[in-house]
Amino acid sequence: MDAGRLRADLLAACYTVDAVLDRIGEAGQDGLGRNMTVPADVALGGARDPLAALIRLFLLQRRVPRADLAGVIDVESLTAAGYLSPEGENLAADVDIRPYGSPDDGASGWVVSDLTPGLDLNMTPTRPDYVLGVSPASTTLAQITARTPVASALDLGTGCGVQSLHLGRHATHVVGTDVNARALDLAALTAALNVADVDLRAGSLYEPVTGERFDLIVSNPPFVMSPPSAEAETLTYREANFEGDRLVETLVRGAADHLNPGGSLQLLTNWAILDGPWEERLRDWVPEGCDAWFIERERLDVYSYIEMWLTDAGLAGTPRWRSAYDEWLAYFDRLGIRSVGMGWVQITRAERAEPHLRFESWPHAVAQPVGDVFARNAEAVTASLLPVGELLAARPMLVDVEQEMIGRPGAEDPEHVVFRQRVGLLRAVKADTALAAVLGALDGDLTLGQVVAAVAAVLEVDPAELAAGVLPEVRKALLDQLLRIV
Repeated sequence: MDAGRLRADLLAACYTVDAVLDRIGEAGQDGLGRNMTVPADVALGGARDPLAALIRLFLLQRRVPRADLAGVIDVESLTAAGYLSPEGENLAADVDIRPYGSPDDGASGWVVSDLTPGLDLNMTPTRPDYVLGVSPASTTLAQITARTPVASALDLGTGCGVQSLHLGRHATHVVGTDVNARALDLAALTAALNVADVDLRAGSLYEPVTGERFDLIVSNPPFVMSPPSAEAETLTYREANFEGDRLVETLVRGAADHLNPGGSLQLLTNWAILDGPWEERLRDWVPEGCDAWFIERERLDVYSYIEMWLTDAGLAGTPRWRSAYDEWLAYFDRLGIRSVGMGWVQITRAERAEPHLRFESWPHAVAQPVGDVFARNAEAVTASLLPVGELLAARPMLVDVEQEMIGRPGAEDPEHVVFRQRVGLLRAVKADTALAAVLGALDGDLTLGQVVAAVAAVLEVDPAELAAGVLPEVRKALLDQLLRIV
């Protein structure tokens, strides 16, 4: 099939994000977000122009008269490739070709995947080799990915290929891998439609890149902790028949062997919570010479987790629901899984004398994209660990931070001052008078030592005692990136 011709046809029909949104309106877009096509269908009315025909065909999964698509797309070529099916005088889509927009980095174009399941409550079991399209998870992974220019990047478990589109904006060479042959076929079409150069390879986990190293590895792996099943029944886009969270453990443990010095692995994934502290178990996964940052964004009890993934598999309302539910419960009980942590992981081959390992729960709102936060993490860790003398000689400054005064109404002085980030993870520091004075004066011109001495003189306290009190908070502010050394 001629991907170049299809790209030209889609552009000629104005089948782009902005044009589609303008055509179906906010209600239509919101409806599709709920897997409901009626609002968009109503917005199209009786229109039979090329854009309306493509919206109905791919986004609404309607049967479209062949006559409406004649001269719009190469029907014969798409049918021969298995992307369209004739039904009398109508045509039906067998894949989803969807406009994709990314104003953050310009990775816009089209993404090819399998049809969205469950439209208009039409629940059907999911095929084992199903290729997922752009999902909230894939969008989040793109938003948390460090976008520093690099020579090489690996999209591990590429699926429909959307992460490779983003990686191609800042990586010279992009490799995409997947165990699912159908995923590789659709990812190839995604790449071709977007004129993206992606080296696609078949294989599981790190097998296709044995002996290779990358500056950046990203993955939203098939992490779902479902009971092992026959290969013919395994949903390859979300599960891999590893016991519990062993697949995630394997990715983390193998990261150092596939990263260049300073390179990072970034995952959107989940992990099992057993009886002991979750941090201790995950700490053992981190390979030697690597920093690690695990951020738990959400924690689900086993019932919520099971219900979510059984529904995702199309089992809601079917006779298999309860038996599958019981099977999952027994499996979790055997493994001792009490709940499931879901979040973000960054493993960096920092090669420090003492690796920096950070585990935290951060369920609060963030300002996406937060890729810059991960991109600057190694620098922030280094700054936070400076020896006292070097730290006092450094020139930190507040970055993208607002200062708030909090106190009782009518009070002459605030009870405390809050320094709050406007970007990234939106962290905040509640400061007393001394810390607020120090942080407020850090603008990159004076050294930290000079600021501490000046504040000590104003407050009439011993500079050494003031430094001892504020330096731990300054280190934390550096690590959390409220402060940056210039």
